[in-house]
Amino acid sequence: MGDFDFGVILNNLPFLWQGLQLSLWLTFLAVLGGIALGTLLALARLSGIKPLAFLAAAYVNLIRSVPLILVIFWFYFLVPLAVGRPIGGFYSALIAFVMFEAAYYSEIMRAGIQSVRTGQVHAGQATGLGYWQVQRYIVLPQAFRNMIPILVTQGIILFQDTSLVFVVSLRDLMTASSIVARTEGRLVEMYLFAALVYFVICFAGSLFVRRLQTRMTT
Repeated sequence: MGDFDFGVILNNLPFLWQGLQLSLWLTFLAVLGGIALGTLLALARLSGIKPLAFLAAAYVNLIRSVPLILVIFWFYFLVPLAVGRPIGGFYSALIAFVMFEAAYYSEIMRAGIQSVRTGQVHAGQATGLGYWQVQRYIVLPQAFRNMIPILVTQGIILFQDTSLVFVVSLRDLMTASSIVARTEGRLVEMYLFAALVYFVICFAGSLFVRRLQTRMTT
């Protein structure tokens, strides 16, 4: 450890901070988009409309059966073809993450919706509320509350997965660390630093989830 050079980390902190910002921003947007789309998929699967439920189930099963890195490649090459112009690595990766995470959030939200007592649904219908009103005012608020710890946990996993965006030439934290490691010839220092940052953020998120579970239990 005598040759360990902390200076290379300090000298490149602004560059590394930019990479971390991209990782966090991509995670935040993908979580929001994934939860929104995942909730719609969950409602579609539980709607009782067989063609809609079949399509939603087929999408979820397809996406959950392929690696995330392959989904990133799909959207990086297919989205520009669909819109007729390049949209850049960030938006391609964001779309890929939202579409991929939506399949997982869909299953989480489906479990949350099914955890709400059917008696409450029937009570809402008895007061004259329609299907979507029951979901909006009765079911979804409780489902979200019940699933908050699992939703946050999935967000932590997503933050770790953002390291895959190097395949579309995005400079996230891991990519920035790799660039500095190769440029400065300090692989051990930079990869240990990247591992420490990921550990601190993910461990803090895990503690937050544990605290949420404790509060919800009590």
